Amino acid sequence: MALDDAPSYYAYELRFPADGGVETVRGVLCALELEPLGGGILPHEQTMEGPIDDRLRLLRATRTQLSPIYGAVAGPSEPLAAALDVVGRTSPLATVHDEEGVDHRVWAMPAGTDADAWLRGLPVLIADGHHRYATALAYRDERRRGDGPGPWDAVMALIVDAAHETIPVLPYHRVQLAGEQPGGGVHRDGLSALLEGVDDTALRYGTVTRANGRILYRLHDLHGDPPTVRALHDQILDRAAPGDDLRFTHDANDADRAVRDGNAMAAYLLPPTTPERIRAVVERGERLPRKSTFFWPKPRTGIVMMPVG
Repeated sequence: MALDDAPSYYAYELRFPADGGVETVRGVLCALELEPLGGGILPHEQTMEGPIDDRLRLLRATRTQLSPIYGAVAGPSEPLAAALDVVGRTSPLATVHDEEGVDHRVWAMPAGTDADAWLRGLPVLIADGHHRYATALAYRDERRRGDGPGPWDAVMALIVDAAHETIPVLPYHRVQLAGEQPGGGVHRDGLSALLEGVDDTALRYGTVTRANGRILYRLHDLHGDPPTVRALHDQILDRAAPGDDLRFTHDANDADRAVRDGNAMAAYLLPPTTPERIRAVVERGERLPRKSTFFWPKPRTGIVMMPVG
């Protein structure tokens, strides 16, 4: 581990397997000034108190932000894209290959880099890290009461320009433990066929249920606007499976297995969506249900850390 002599920006690249090939997502690691949610910082999911309390205790103990939030701007920021092109042709400062097959590569940006100018005026959609952002806000307020302004006024963030980078937004599937059994739908032959049929544009989702010892796979359509997960909760799940009747998984096989093993009454399989569709929800002044999106891959904890006093 090495400590920089002065504040620095870092270029960060995620290289990952997708559709039989390799794709990349690039962005800049920076200290993002904390502000209340809304306005320049756009959350899209609800948060829970438990994870915030746990993270706040860790931050108090370490006084270091160990993992960045993941933020997306609508862009385009041509200077950022050009800078990432240039630095990407040089040798990275660090490379990590993780257990999911993702390569994480980091470069120190040249002295004089002004990423703030490149991103100024572009609202940041929190893709991943709602709880980390809320934790950083709580820690900032604690420290300001005793110490005034300081390094705790910022949160470490990976900012990605969605106009230049294709950001995967995978679904969290719903596993229903109790409530109303889903009905209707169009039959499909197996899990693979079901997953091939889900469609965010058409607001089409799948269900897995058990009846008379048989596993049934069916496609269903909703009405309204994507993302499908929002319409599903509004039109069905908030009534049929309220409260703690749901658990969440990004693994469709896990959801299917829960029904097959008799541990769940149904599974709801959802399609991927896009940052643009999430942003449209936020700009209407709304939020998605908790555990709606799974942004993958994510920046790796501990590759770059930010001391906050």
